[in-house]
Amino acid sequence: MYDLVLKSGTVIDPKNDINGRKDVAVLDGKIAAIEENITSDLSKRTIDVSGKIVTPGLIDLHTHVYDGVNGNGVKADLGGVRAAVTTMVDAGSSGCDTFGGFPEHIIPNNHTEVLPFLHICRTGLATTPDIFSPASIDLDKTIETVEANRDVIRGIKARMVSPALEIMGMEMPRMAKRAAKESGVKLMVHIGDTEHRYDADVIRDLLPILEEGDIVTHLFTANPGGVIGSDGKLVPEAQEAKDRGVWLDTAHGRANFSFDIGARILDQGLVPHCISTDLTLPGRQNTVHSMTEMMTRFLAMGFSLNEVVAMSTVNPAMSLNEADRLGSLGIGMQADISVLDIKDGNWIVYDVVGGSRTIDKAVIPVLAVKCGKVFEAGWGPRTWGWDPDQV
Repeated sequence: MYDLVLKSGTVIDPKNDINGRKDVAVLDGKIAAIEENITSDLSKRTIDVSGKIVTPGLIDLHTHVYDGVNGNGVKADLGGVRAAVTTMVDAGSSGCDTFGGFPEHIIPNNHTEVLPFLHICRTGLATTPDIFSPASIDLDKTIETVEANRDVIRGIKARMVSPALEIMGMEMPRMAKRAAKESGVKLMVHIGDTEHRYDADVIRDLLPILEEGDIVTHLFTANPGGVIGSDGKLVPEAQEAKDRGVWLDTAHGRANFSFDIGARILDQGLVPHCISTDLTLPGRQNTVHSMTEMMTRFLAMGFSLNEVVAMSTVNPAMSLNEADRLGSLGIGMQADISVLDIKDGNWIVYDVVGGSRTIDKAVIPVLAVKCGKVFEAGWGPRTWGWDPDQV
């Protein structure tokens, strides 16, 4: 007897090359079966998801959910299971001096799985600016914090922004890489200087530091220091980084996503691996509200639904070294499932620099299954729900 069956949905699981109408069964928090017809009498609970898309649980690779500690932190479940997202990576909201609230308050008090990266700045994003002097970094304590929380912390985060770059230059990301390497975790680096004060070609010094498994986030930023150089061309170090196994993420946020820059990067042959939101409290109120909204933006950029699902499931799972339990619907995998609606209409989606795209299909969250437990999507961030703006 199964605990749950999601019946008659269109299952899209890029890792296992599944794209078709299937039933998905869950038992004891694991995927138990994917078959064309599982009768209702074999399950304690059956949910009819006919006409809906069923995917592995969505993974948002870049968020900020240190709610109650940092002023910009979103409640994880708001952007998580109540938005059909089962796993969220907190991208460096805390540093070695402020990390303690994550295992004590955030992780145990949300149904959404939260996987934190540790900021190289001691106070994380509790202060603005984050790094304001060399004393903002305590390398030894950062490494010690990772060692003491190895079951929780997934990596180190560094932000290539002013005034950190003006104060420390490339020594800052080099210290972050040293902390990651010595503690045996990966490095995630924010590119794009939102203050527009540092050398735009700093990216060419940064990318060679990154090794296989590290992550570049904000790939489509229009801010100085992105992968489009001062000559308007893709810097060669970007493709070289991808070729040696650096993961490329497009995190949107309040100031780091441009359709035009994205198109120029794609036209020059560099395709990102992952989609993410860079979800924050002020960002959710203005520029980006959910992973499904980001998925809609990428459909508007010409990606197929299968590609968008892969960029939101199996690829981030692999980038986190979690593909043995997340990112697919293989038998025995953790029962993390997203149910989505593809809604027809005349929609318009925006970037952060005034660009827009129109599209006739939008991705809308319906429900999430996290470790076998069902969560219906909450009411969307707009007064009318989850739908994008109408043209």
